[in-house]
Amino acid sequence: MFSSNSLTLCLAVERLSGSSTNHYAIWVLDSPFPGGAAHHDRLWDEPMAQLWSSWQQFFSLRELPCVPHVPSAFVPQFHLDDLLNQVSPSSSQAGGYTGRLMQGLGISLWEWLFDGPIRQTLDRSQGIAIGQNRPLKLRLDIRAPELISLPWEIMQPQPGRPALALGPQILLSRTTDAVDPLPLNELDTSLRVLLVLGQDSSSTGPGGELQLAQEAAVLKDLLELSASRLTHRLGSPAPCQVQTLVEPDPKTLVTTLETGGFNVFFYGGHGVPAPDGGLLFLQSGVTLSGIELAQALSCNGIRLAVFNTCWGAQPDQQGQGVISRSSLAEVLLHHGVPAVLAMRDSIADEEALSFIQVLAQGLAERQPIDQAMARARQHLLTVYRFNHPAWTLPVLYLHPQFNGHLLRLPAQEVTQIPGHDLPPAEVAVLRSVEPPPRSGRLCGGLMRVGRLPDNDLVILEPWVSGQHAEIFCRNLFGPDGNEPCYYLRDISRNGSHYFDGHTWQHIHRQEVPLVLGTLVRFGSLEGQLMEFTLEGNA
Repeated sequence: MFSSNSLTLCLAVERLSGSSTNHYAIWVLDSPFPGGAAHHDRLWDEPMAQLWSSWQQFFSLRELPCVPHVPSAFVPQFHLDDLLNQVSPSSSQAGGYTGRLMQGLGISLWEWLFDGPIRQTLDRSQGIAIGQNRPLKLRLDIRAPELISLPWEIMQPQPGRPALALGPQILLSRTTDAVDPLPLNELDTSLRVLLVLGQDSSSTGPGGELQLAQEAAVLKDLLELSASRLTHRLGSPAPCQVQTLVEPDPKTLVTTLETGGFNVFFYGGHGVPAPDGGLLFLQSGVTLSGIELAQALSCNGIRLAVFNTCWGAQPDQQGQGVISRSSLAEVLLHHGVPAVLAMRDSIADEEALSFIQVLAQGLAERQPIDQAMARARQHLLTVYRFNHPAWTLPVLYLHPQFNGHLLRLPAQEVTQIPGHDLPPAEVAVLRSVEPPPRSGRLCGGLMRVGRLPDNDLVILEPWVSGQHAEIFCRNLFGPDGNEPCYYLRDISRNGSHYFDGHTWQHIHRQEVPLVLGTLVRFGSLEGQLMEFTLEGNA
């Protein structure tokens, strides 16, 4: 199993301001190792533009913006065939051309993004993640609005290799910059879903309200049963409770959010893009803007918003241009919603239901959202095939400070044989030596330390990373049987300090034995003094 403290590589793509519109800069904003920062300039050339245009002709259900603006010179078809032959071998099988086109754009996007020093940073980051048996969280901050419509989720390094968005070694998501910090909230123990079905363009005639009510009942059962059916595989799947609203007015929607204590919001219905995050058609003649919805969701503790709409991940257009930060997903992130899952284009009802079922199962298994997303995407690819766009449609946006964890992991329990009483176990703790009082217990052989609220010991100091360090136990066989040995593993940006009895020792992204009674400081020698000891010791 992967550790919950995953490593993150964050890239930003932005148009160069001092040159033509098809020149872009790629930046490494965050990497798992010191010195990982890098910058590389790339040209979006005519072959890339032609490949993207051809891809849209086969896989896009509606007109997307020209990405980016390039000369509209005619490129003969054989030039496209030559390009596909370079990146994707030809095939005589049914669906061979569309499969080559899907793979060709995926490989071309990967080669365009991961070039030069960016590729070197990716390779080293992957090596660190593999060595530590953790997934690498790859986050893309696409700051050039005209590049948002591109299916970055289909990127793959070479023919025969899976797309990056399919996981599990790499968990791909998108993000955005210039957002407010997230509040510190405790992780939840159950899924509490508010399911809202707004006006649908196909249900405006007679019987439309009844049809929506039936769809709501089906979705409610699907979400709740997806979690309950895990009981035979998992000892304690997370409970899932679903409340439905069919064509509510804005007041009813906001009141329900304020009183329901939900952590997941699901919306299905008609809407259109707009500069302020789009318009959701709740009922005939009644709309709600993306900004208005964002305010209601962020103020009432929603941590994941899922939209079964064709425009949720698409920015609005003005003439031939694309309006920056106008997609519903980006607007919600900028207003403090930690995670938003939306569609890049239209998705069929059958495909959406299949995706939601597997996603709900992953969340009920307490998987991080990006991991559950990758698993649901794999399901779409398996069921609807590689050369069908279904698996490319879901787009996940995560707040830069959100690690993707929605639910708290259950406490590990020890199975006891009847008639054999176990002696009380000595629990290791890390406690403060000086005020303010603070302590954390080593539950299940692991304790996580950091600034984020999902850590076992939360330390709100400026030099402490969100996921700073781990203290864990290994049982080694000795003359008296199994003997617990404790270790401190630093995964932070600034490192950790421990006192060896003579001087303070500094470690950075290292693992060292930790003896009971050792003094520790995290991030800086000015940090709070902590002692690692057994619970109950004076």
